[in-house]
Amino acid sequence: MTTDMLSVKGGTKIFYRGTLDERRALDGLDVALKPGDFCIVIGSNGAGKSSFLNAVSGKLPLDSGRISIDGQDVTRLNAHRRAQFIARVFQDPMIGTAPTMTIGENMLLAELRGKPRGFSYGLTAARRAKYSEQLAELNLGLEKRLDMQVGLLSGGQRQSLSLVMAVSTRPKLLLLDEHTAALDPRTAKLVMDTTVRAVEALQLTTLMVTHNMEHAIKYGNRIIMMDAGKVLVEIGQEEKNGITVADLVERFHTKSDAIALQGG
Repeated sequence: MTTDMLSVKGGTKIFYRGTLDERRALDGLDVALKPGDFCIVIGSNGAGKSSFLNAVSGKLPLDSGRISIDGQDVTRLNAHRRAQFIARVFQDPMIGTAPTMTIGENMLLAELRGKPRGFSYGLTAARRAKYSEQLAELNLGLEKRLDMQVGLLSGGQRQSLSLVMAVSTRPKLLLLDEHTAALDPRTAKLVMDTTVRAVEALQLTTLMVTHNMEHAIKYGNRIIMMDAGKVLVEIGQEEKNGITVADLVERFHTKSDAIALQGG
């Protein structure tokens, strides 16, 4: 029996507990991903999508529940210790890279993620060659600018670099937090094309949060629709084939209305 690459059981997180502002960001969330799953997470604002990714990454400790990665219980591990298993690309191109450091130094930081810090290994010729090869996949010319400060790059270039940095160490789990939302359509397509190539070539288990319903349909092999901190609808590969945006919206409203009638 194949071990789940990601398992979240009973994940619960309550903000402002005991006050008038109490809110359940996650409400007994159960999610399991098999190795190689490319799962798209959708839902309205406040549905719990970002809280889900933050809980998995270790940024948001659960109040109760359990999180395992490749069979290892990581519930009590902080974000730094989970970084040896997880890589994440954020919506904001300014997050995830060090602007005052060079492209090569940022790539080195990514390689050392989750390991004892320090540049004792140095940006060697072998590393420079490896980083150049990885960056060449983007077709942005970044492989020729390893000594350029990242802060001088455009938003699209920085986001593309963030993606390469994230996948360069072949993480057990890749988290994509609306990573194309801040990009123009042309650059967004470039980043998504690069994402798909990397996920397929490296067989990365991936969670991608998006508000783009067309992306939800086009990419990945599964869709999870969240509402009120839990999974409302889950759609597998077979059912996903041929589904439309209108179908997704109808499924959401039908399920949420049914739950409301049941008082849950």
